[in-house]
Amino acid sequence: MPAAAPDPGRQGLVLGRYRPLRPLGSGGSGSVWLARDEASGLEVALKIIAREGKAGARAEREAAAAGRLRHERCLRAYALAHDDDHVYIAYEYVPGRTMREALRGGALDDSRSIEAAVQILDGLAHAHARGIIHRDVKPSNVLLADGDDVSVRLLDFGLARMDEADTLTAVGDVPGTLAYIAPERLAGKQATPAADVWAVGVLLWEALAGCHPFWKPSLLESARAIGAGAPPLATMRPDLPKPLLAAVDRALSLDPARRPSAAKLAASLQGARERQSRPGRRATRFRSPVRLAPAALAALVTAWTATTLPFYPAGSAAALAALAAATTLFLPRLGLAFVLAVPVLPLGNLSFALALLYALAAVLWLVLFAREPHGGLLAALGALLAPLAALGFLPLALQSLRSPIRRAAGAAAGVLLAAVVAGVHGSPLPFGGERLDSSLALAGREDAIAVATAFGQILAAHPALGWEALALAAGAAALPYARALGLWGIAGFGAALMALLVLPTPGVSPFPLVLAVWVTCAALASSARVELGQREAS
Repeated sequence: MPAAAPDPGRQGLVLGRYRPLRPLGSGGSGSVWLARDEASGLEVALKIIAREGKAGARAEREAAAAGRLRHERCLRAYALAHDDDHVYIAYEYVPGRTMREALRGGALDDSRSIEAAVQILDGLAHAHARGIIHRDVKPSNVLLADGDDVSVRLLDFGLARMDEADTLTAVGDVPGTLAYIAPERLAGKQATPAADVWAVGVLLWEALAGCHPFWKPSLLESARAIGAGAPPLATMRPDLPKPLLAAVDRALSLDPARRPSAAKLAASLQGARERQSRPGRRATRFRSPVRLAPAALAALVTAWTATTLPFYPAGSAAALAALAAATTLFLPRLGLAFVLAVPVLPLGNLSFALALLYALAAVLWLVLFAREPHGGLLAALGALLAPLAALGFLPLALQSLRSPIRRAAGAAAGVLLAAVVAGVHGSPLPFGGERLDSSLALAGREDAIAVATAFGQILAAHPALGWEALALAAGAAALPYARALGLWGIAGFGAALMALLVLPTPGVSPFPLVLAVWVTCAALASSARVELGQREAS
């Protein structure tokens, strides 16, 4: 068993120089402390690693690699020392959090994710020019410094390979984190700078798509997925600029010789972002062209709620709607939370149990859409499309969302929300055309189970409503994947979606649904042809 990292907080000065202040983190082989260098007065991050086994040798390798790097994107090592049991590395201290923590917190939008990748690549290009390959690039080894601007530091060169150094791993031992390891390394080949480029490609794919390209239930399945290659980023984000999509796809080429160098990939990403933001030029986006749509939807939903469910003072609907729009425009998550919170008190005035169930659903919805808060409002499109018999366009309208789960949830919720609006106004329900049975009214019910049972009875009484919601949810989830398969894939998708929407519910008018599927497939085909022409031209 390796020696455990000591608790330096009880030992005074470490190595007669570093005064520990507080722990910053710990791992399987050691810990990191914020310490003050009594000789220089600087605060440092003091890394303490057990010296036994490979951990100590890797720590010394890490310090040697870090000591050769003089780049603002590589965390600088000030000193290396050891005693009989432990290795100590003093690093510059940069307050911040890892990129993994930022991704989980939804703190990185597209622009910031690309900027972080560019800076990581700049640091890797510096290391590669000095014969150092990181071999363990992943979000938890990237530090994002505190502040408004993106500023990254590459951490943990403990697995780094240097040109003149012998490897620390045995034959067949693949170091690093599996989800970010290049396929050639899984095949037993030596790490090259292209393997680091692959890892950045995976990291950026994950940040832009909102999910990992190779995440599977087991390590073996993940390894097989890596060997098969990542799906094109366009399958998840068809709205992104084509040069950006192409750059990420090149970084994830199965052939390491076809991947660009770190410096070239950084330049490609930077160029794609600059072209996207250049005045007078718009990137092709497969999403709503109205940038203010989420704010407008927030205002509309809030105004309808405050007007239809009287509770707030007379005349407050307009003020609430304006506040919802402004909040959504500048603070999207807070805006979504505000819109979801507005109905709670009016519903509680009707039924405490109904308000409780709605509040629970609203919290779950807010959690689901925390990373794409604008998408949480797109379900309101269902209420706007239903009077036009155009609910079949929901999958097309939801393609700005990265996650297939969120697309599916938005489509299903759009149908159900349209049914709620129709029921409140006494209008025919979508698809079936029946009106809501007044005996199933929810007002005054104080038993949560009774309220939930009433909802179930409503769906059971109108099966077309539930089935079409599921079918449109499936279409919304699968639509980008069909686009990536080309014209035949789009045709198959259209046929399957049409069958799901029309065949199981013979009482539903087929023409609006067939028209919506045809328009959706035509839009997909047009977008796919444009992309193919751009690829051939390049």
